[in-house]
Amino acid sequence: MAVCETCGNDYEMAFEIRAQGVTHTFDSFECAMHTMAPRCEHCGVMIVGHGHQVDGRFFCCAHCASASQGASTVDHA
Repeated sequence: MAVCETCGNDYEMAFEIRAQGVTHTFDSFECAMHTMAPRCEHCGVMIVGHGHQVDGRFFCCAHCASASQGASTVDHA
C-alpha cells in the first residue's frame, strides 16, 4: 500500500501523479487538488478549472484578475 502525501492515509488504491519531474502519491483526487492546484492570488480559492493567468500570476476568474492586476480580461465563454 502507499501513503497519501496530503493526509497520510495508507490506502491500497492510492495513485501517483508525476509533475515537473516529481512523483506525488495520493489516496483521492481531493487530496491531489489540495496539494497540487494553484490558488487564486486575489481571493485564495483553489483553481481546479481553467482560471486566468496574467503576467505569470494565477487567478480563478476574470473578476479577480482585473481586481488584482487592473488589467482588462474576460472569462472564456
